[in-house]
Amino acid sequence: MTKKKQLIQKILNVFETGKSEGKYEKLVVYSDGVANSKQITFGRCQTTEQGNLLTLLEMYVEHEGTYCHDFIPYLDLIGHTPLHENNEFKNLLVLAAKEDEVMRQTQDLFFDQVYWNPAMAWCERYKMALDLSALVVYDSYIHSGGIPMFLRKRFIELPPSKGGDEKAWIQAYVSTRHQWLKYHSRPILRKTIYRTQTFINEIEKDNWDLEKTPIIANGISVS
Repeated sequence: MTKKKQLIQKILNVFETGKSEGKYEKLVVYSDGVANSKQITFGRCQTTEQGNLLTLLEMYVEHEGTYCHDFIPYLDLIGHTPLHENNEFKNLLVLAAKEDEVMRQTQDLFFDQVYWNPAMAWCERYKMALDLSALVVYDSYIHSGGIPMFLRKRFIELPPSKGGDEKAWIQAYVSTRHQWLKYHSRPILRKTIYRTQTFINEIEKDNWDLEKTPIIANGISVS
């Protein structure tokens, strides 16, 4: 397990919100849902309305946050009825994140349980031990929901668990993912190549232990 969790999460916070400490209240609407439909993305590392927003709010209700009862009527709607034009709901999300420490604590727990822990479990399963590997894998879980098999099929390197070289596998995966994002049919994804470019820069600096700081993430220094 990497000892650079705080640094890695700061980098992802920058990718998602532009601030290393994250913006718990950040809410935007993107046309990145099913069939390019619009959806809310919200929180410190931006979970989506069609993805795991329901899980986050269910956790918040369970933790009995200040606004938990206000969210209950929306729980059956999220993921079924589009809420990106529902200003009352959107304002409630922002208000809870700004005013209620329970929402911020719940977000921290949520992003660990839903993204960080599965990403680190993947690293352990495939014997990825380097800190830069952990950063690459965690970013892929946040941004793509995991390590997509269709990308893995595009290169021949094997993971360490199969006798391969960790650095070679990470380099191949980052390069493949960079090209996929760069030429993606969705403009919104093409704009996110700053993520993989950050990793390419650190690979070129041989910064596998993430000891060489600051790391420049989308133009912002993180250390």
